Amino acid sequence: MAQAKFDDAEVFMSSTEFTPTGKPHPVANIKGLPISLVSVGDVLAEMDRSIRARDMGRYISITNTESMYHGLRFPEHGKYIQGADFSLCDGVGVIAAGLAWGYRIHRLNGPILQLESLRFGIPDGWRHFFYGGKEGVAEEMAARLKAALPGLVVCGTYCPPFRELSPEEDEVIVRQINEARPDIVWVGLGLLKQERWISAHLGRVNAPWMVGVGAAFDYHSGAVRWAPKILRTLGLEWVFRLAIQPKLRARRYWWSLLYVLEASAEGIFRGRFFRKPSAG
Repeated sequence: MAQAKFDDAEVFMSSTEFTPTGKPHPVANIKGLPISLVSVGDVLAEMDRSIRARDMGRYISITNTESMYHGLRFPEHGKYIQGADFSLCDGVGVIAAGLAWGYRIHRLNGPILQLESLRFGIPDGWRHFFYGGKEGVAEEMAARLKAALPGLVVCGTYCPPFRELSPEEDEVIVRQINEARPDIVWVGLGLLKQERWISAHLGRVNAPWMVGVGAAFDYHSGAVRWAPKILRTLGLEWVFRLAIQPKLRARRYWWSLLYVLEASAEGIFRGRFFRKPSAG
């Protein structure tokens, strides 16, 4: 297999200017939903601490504007974002809404977080389980990542069927995951579904961390082309996604636009936009 190549992730600097609200780190509170003001280094350090301590049952929310749109309309999803150990910004829409509320938020999306975590954990033998994706996608992603990152430990993969699992089937997969002894379970089921799965398996899956990363499975497996780095750097990844998946993305981006307009208007109306920005 050809050696896979991945771009280096950006490392963002964080600030401790604010008092966190119910979080052990600074957060931007936008319409009651938190976005963590942290660097990738902050996140990796806390993941490392929990893995070393075998502190089980923590999770990270990769939070984009569509997720926040649903979080304001579906209480269970809003609670998921609020309860996450980290709620990380995924997308320029969150950055724009944050500015309207007086925050400077930096992006740290799922595919980048996953790559950085995989790299960071190699010296300590972090164990990764990939749950989700279409048939064969998790296995292909594991093969490509192991080729690109020598020493990477993938302790298991599982592609669930496109239907609700029976309680018996679910118990079997939980047992399979737990027997693999993962440090991180990466869940790629798509927005809302992956968050529901993580919520339902807290306390059942014995892993320090679970992270729903959605499209990362497709990108890292090669099933879907990842936007060129220049577009990602400019915050125009959404344009690329819309061009290659117009039917899938159009409605979702409409929801995102509605959220940005709604959140920005409220932030400006409340006068949050005019205060000195707090940096992430």
